[in-house]
Amino acid sequence: MDNTFSKEIYCYWYEIMLLQRRFEEKTGQLYGMQKIRGFCHLYIGQEAVSAGCMTAIREDDNMITAYRDHGLALAKGMSARECMAELYGKATGCTKGKGGSMHFFSKEKKFFGGHGIVGGQIGLGAGIAFAEKYKGSDAVTLCFFGDGAARQGLLHETFNMAMLWKLPVVFICENNFYAMGTSVERTSNVLDIYKLADAYDMPGDSVDGMKPENVHHAVTRAVNRARIGDGPTLLEIKTYRYKGHSMSDPAKYRTKEELEEYKEKDPIENVLRTIQENNLATAEEITEMNDRVKAIVDDCVEFAETSPLPDISEVYKDIYLQEDYPFIMD
Repeated sequence: MDNTFSKEIYCYWYEIMLLQRRFEEKTGQLYGMQKIRGFCHLYIGQEAVSAGCMTAIREDDNMITAYRDHGLALAKGMSARECMAELYGKATGCTKGKGGSMHFFSKEKKFFGGHGIVGGQIGLGAGIAFAEKYKGSDAVTLCFFGDGAARQGLLHETFNMAMLWKLPVVFICENNFYAMGTSVERTSNVLDIYKLADAYDMPGDSVDGMKPENVHHAVTRAVNRARIGDGPTLLEIKTYRYKGHSMSDPAKYRTKEELEEYKEKDPIENVLRTIQENNLATAEEITEMNDRVKAIVDDCVEFAETSPLPDISEVYKDIYLQEDYPFIMD
């Protein structure tokens, strides 16, 4: 047990990670039943990243990520109802049923996507950080991307500008070792992604992403640097997804032994073990947390099932700012 953290933090980590896990497991079941369609990328196994980040930032700090966004959205405070309804394509979803799995968004919670273009959110994340600095705010932006997106040219352009302007952004590479089905070893001569920061004199670090304690400490250091004006940091947080790249991926490119090795490091089980061995919560309190999570997931499915589909009039809304945009055909 890391004595830096209280009973409340460990219990928070357990419950928020369990919510993500159960939400994603239910999402997988519903996808198989064709209740959810289209692209769908699950976060199962990576929950310690989102949990550790949340205890290291403030409520007014920003998050932006790619298409594996369900877990981060739930951690940032978006409701399971609006998230599940979005997966169903319902009008009550967080983007009115028009974004789906890859495009979760909440202005209120400072969660800016959910983006389907590989690496596209990296430049946007720096842009959000620039806006905060321009306004004189001390809010920090966490910009998440995968190991595959580290090959995109936009990353290097963004790193250069972010360091030049000392933007308050933390670049977080969630390295789950496979860009779709291609391992890092097959796509890059540089296997330690955090070392890409060296070319820009940007601080970089490698983090064990299966433990929220380690994530919290690393993100806290990076956020503190950004908040006082010292600029960005690159964190390579090494994690692992138990499922395939998406729901259509059988993940035959890795061995069963590799998968089982990482499941033995399961972040939820590790935190639960810490809670139990250090008497941070009673069996009754743990049962209450489990029951709360189950109730939330059951409720969000019922909400999505009974919510209406978007009206046809929504087709052209939220696309152009100009209300009388002349090039839309009725």
